[in-house]
Amino acid sequence: MKRFRLGIIINPLAGLGGSVGLKGSDGVALEAIAKGATPKAQMRMQQALAVILPFADNIDIITASGDMGANLCRKMGFTTTEVYCSDSTTSSDDTQHAASCLLDQQVDLLLFAGGDGTARDIYAVVDDRLPVLGVPAGVKIHSGVYGITPHAAGLVVSMLLQGELVSLMSADVMDIDEVAFRQGSVRAKRFGEMLVPAEPRYVQAVKMGGKEVDELVLADIAADVIESMEDELFIMGSGSTVAAVMEDLGVDNTLLGVDVIQDKMLIAQDVSANQLLELTHNIPADQVKLVITLIGGQGHILGRGNQQLSPELIKRIPKDNILILATKTKLKALEGRPLIVDSGDPELDKALTGYYKIVTGYHDYVMYQVANPDLVEN
Repeated sequence: MKRFRLGIIINPLAGLGGSVGLKGSDGVALEAIAKGATPKAQMRMQQALAVILPFADNIDIITASGDMGANLCRKMGFTTTEVYCSDSTTSSDDTQHAASCLLDQQVDLLLFAGGDGTARDIYAVVDDRLPVLGVPAGVKIHSGVYGITPHAAGLVVSMLLQGELVSLMSADVMDIDEVAFRQGSVRAKRFGEMLVPAEPRYVQAVKMGGKEVDELVLADIAADVIESMEDELFIMGSGSTVAAVMEDLGVDNTLLGVDVIQDKMLIAQDVSANQLLELTHNIPADQVKLVITLIGGQGHILGRGNQQLSPELIKRIPKDNILILATKTKLKALEGRPLIVDSGDPELDKALTGYYKIVTGYHDYVMYQVANPDLVEN
């Protein structure tokens, strides 16, 4: 199985102002230290990481140097790689540079310790391109991107590591004007949203016993995919979940085959592997998207029932352009087993493994692992 790539960023200055009555740390870190403030961010991140320490053999920590992450993670015994080197005195620029490096490293989740200012710095770089989760360590925690406690944040990560369904939701990044706050005025402002993993949320189209109503869920999944369609070429895989998208578009569908649409219109039906290669030959990679689903009960997404999707074709499609659709009912039926890629090309299968954002409804997603059980990391 592919090891979980966990990005770690600690803002060493987060929360310094709280204990000495400065109502924040933005711009007053030196004053807070002079007043006797003690850094808390390392301890808060340690509390979160302690929850996942039993899974250390399956985790690669990607982080920044020194107190921004590397020192703590190595001390705790995690396998650690530094991708950004900070000065001994850190700033918001260091947080943003570290976040940019982690984004380049394609970590599965960015776990950071800080307050609302740290969340703003992360958002400025990451936006909604990477799942994040905050470990509360600041004075101000108005943003919705944080765990309730450090331990709670660790529990969410442990759910991911154990293969449980973990939804992705958009959460607000908020901050207040600290200067005004110190004068007794609260002026909160919303800066945007980031994707945050949370416990499973069976909130849409549910009936008695928490069972999904398939027709409604499929309609919601279709609406999400169709809303995202622009002028790219969409390769539509086989299966009833993908068929629901085609039905809502009002175009013919090959249930057990592969079709191609563009501008929400059918341009090729029941295509072969060679036809797909011809259709995509002169199209920029970022303009091609692949929509697939899993085989119920087995979990295969590539290599079973869709051999038209050849390794040569899949190599042309960026990983972020592979849209995986599934109801939560089907994912739950796997009982934590990963989705399976079996393209026939071991190197490609290895490259495709990792955690994906699975479309499970309208603006409703879960993080789920894709793997090839035959591949074992050395």
